[in-house]
Amino acid sequence: MQKTKINRVETGLFTEISNRLSYHQATLLKYIQAPFSVSAFENQIELKSRNYPIENRVKLLEALRIQYDFVNINDEVNNNLTLLEKESTYTVTTGHQLSVFTGPIYFIYKILHAIKLCKELKLNYPENDFVPVFWMASEDHDFEEIQSVHLFNKTLKWENYQKGAVGRFDFSTFQTLKDDFLELFSKSEYNEIELLIQKYEGKTFGEATFRFIHELFKKYGLIIVDGDHEILKNVFLPTIENELVNSFSYKAISQTNELLEKDSIKQQIHVREINLFYLENNIRERIKLINQQYVIEGIGTFSKEEIIKIAQQNPEKFSPNVALRPLYQETILPNLCYLGGGGEMAYWLQLKAEFEEVNCVFPLIQVRNSLIYIDNASQKKIEKLGLKWNDIVLKTEELKKRFVLNNMNDNLFFNDLESIKLHFSKDLKEIVFKADPSLISYVESEISKFSKQIEGIEQKLIRVEKMKHEQSLNQIDQIKEKLFPNGGFQERKMNFFQICSDGNYSEHLERIYSVISPFENDVIIY
Repeated sequence: MQKTKINRVETGLFTEISNRLSYHQATLLKYIQAPFSVSAFENQIELKSRNYPIENRVKLLEALRIQYDFVNINDEVNNNLTLLEKESTYTVTTGHQLSVFTGPIYFIYKILHAIKLCKELKLNYPENDFVPVFWMASEDHDFEEIQSVHLFNKTLKWENYQKGAVGRFDFSTFQTLKDDFLELFSKSEYNEIELLIQKYEGKTFGEATFRFIHELFKKYGLIIVDGDHEILKNVFLPTIENELVNSFSYKAISQTNELLEKDSIKQQIHVREINLFYLENNIRERIKLINQQYVIEGIGTFSKEEIIKIAQQNPEKFSPNVALRPLYQETILPNLCYLGGGGEMAYWLQLKAEFEEVNCVFPLIQVRNSLIYIDNASQKKIEKLGLKWNDIVLKTEELKKRFVLNNMNDNLFFNDLESIKLHFSKDLKEIVFKADPSLISYVESEISKFSKQIEGIEQKLIRVEKMKHEQSLNQIDQIKEKLFPNGGFQERKMNFFQICSDGNYSEHLERIYSVISPFENDVIIY
């Protein structure tokens, strides 16, 4: 299968705002830094160079050296850590929740996109260096979203009743799930996946995920950042204090939300008066401002002075929610661009005023590549059926109808039937009009009934032809279910290891990397 592509709009699987973010960012200028393009990075580098304190870079490296202390650092990762010490080095970042066995395959796509974008930027800006970063959303607490994975028609689920930030979950109960996972590859020709799963270990889910992602992408030099770290939170402390005292993000985002509403752009995230959680052991609770008091359920009620003192002494106990997490990330990193899925990037449109309030440069934003993987069996079926790529995105019934019409017997001429309807209607109206114009309404009603009868004949002929093509239509069902499971987008359902049945994951990673195209907006079929 050679790489090809199809316009996102033609798939019907993306929202209008997602398509605008992919193809027409110039129509969103009031909400972004600049439309994404390779040339836009020149100004972005200049802006970030004047805005990113050297102290932040030093603290970032200090935290990273600690976080990487428990993995074997290869040359590519070590080289990028060293590059980050230079003021001429910048990052391209993507992020995700801590998903079991990486979750949906777009997890893989977005990371490889960030890696390859850095390679492309180096070619265009050789005087600078660019490091791909994966931001682990380890403080997220929506465990139900990420606790299971569907693989080879089986669902693997981590039965776990821990609470709080998922990155802090005790990982000791995960062994059974690893055993179940490896059993799916017990007959594989290679043992590469088994070696990989051996690296999926740690005291916490966050530590294990760090090791797992590192092992997957270390050859590409990916740098992983876990924001749940005291050093990094201390860098963000001034913003934490500002949020607690002034609710600055609520005010800024609320003003932007009003503009979005006027432009008929749907708001993706709900902003709160205080956009911080409180972290402690297995607790991640919202901080609520009630009657000038800071209320944390299960912890207590605090005055302004008391909550500020806690923040100054233990900044790691304060966790930004979705409205503040991007600002935290961009404060910590020398970042130029953040990339993610269309829905994810849509909520960034709400955030620019928040960044301006604290003089932090808003990054370029990009919708990551979306891909459709065609397995060998599906490819053969597509070729045998004579389908084109713009056919496979059609609704299943429409695709079947088109296939039948294109392959029906020569003695069935639907164009002739349509011509009969048109000529009959025209001729009959002319005859009746000459005889008695007052009968036109009656004749039009009868013509409408006649047209429906012809349509009924057409549908019966199609059903007859469908019976003749039953095997082919079953194959269409199989193709559609593989590429668009349950009518959805494959990349949101399928796990990466689904395509690694031979046990050789690195070869398949490399194949995806080869088809990733950082400046491509269309859906890539490979």
